[in-house]
Amino acid sequence: MKTWLVACSKGGVGKTTIATHLAAEAAVAGQNVVLVDADPQASATRWCQRRAGMASAVLPVDGSRKSWQKHVPDGTQRVIVDAPAGAMGSALEGFLDIADAVVVPIQPSALDLEASIGFLESLGKHPRVRKGKLRVGLVGNRLKPNTNATQQALDVLRSWPFPLVAQLRDSQAYVVLTGLGKSLFDYHSAQIREHQADWQPLLHWLRKD
Repeated sequence: MKTWLVACSKGGVGKTTIATHLAAEAAVAGQNVVLVDADPQASATRWCQRRAGMASAVLPVDGSRKSWQKHVPDGTQRVIVDAPAGAMGSALEGFLDIADAVVVPIQPSALDLEASIGFLESLGKHPRVRKGKLRVGLVGNRLKPNTNATQQALDVLRSWPFPLVAQLRDSQAYVVLTGLGKSLFDYHSAQIREHQADWQPLLHWLRKD
């Protein structure tokens, strides 16, 4: 069983969208998936509920409880954790102690970049991160690839100590699909496949361990 933590202290960066898409990708591939929703807004839980009738359903677990691991069924192959908004590294220690990788979504604005620095510094203080035993990857999210602002933001992200492992373009499709309890990975059209390709570097990085 692999556990991937999606976390960022800055709200509105697409954390839940990334967590649900990672969960859906694994479920569509036939894995038994649990989505641990540690965010009080419970958006990930509602996504799971809307998906409950699908063959690739994802089991939601309340991650706000310290005993959440007791609710993960035997035979679970993938655990995705949607961390609470606003939480710094010290508040995520229970998840950081067991995670196999941490995904940090960041949007390409000066405010988002500045707000993320303190969060990444707090992650770097965790013993497993500091000793190189827990990988942390940055995901540029809601990017507009042909804009100067996005290119400048990507240059900044590439200069940071954690690797930039994926670049996800901005698309209204994410809003629509999340509202339906679905994901890009539930479809096969040519347009959707272009967006799916954005995820391949992240999936490859996550599966390296």
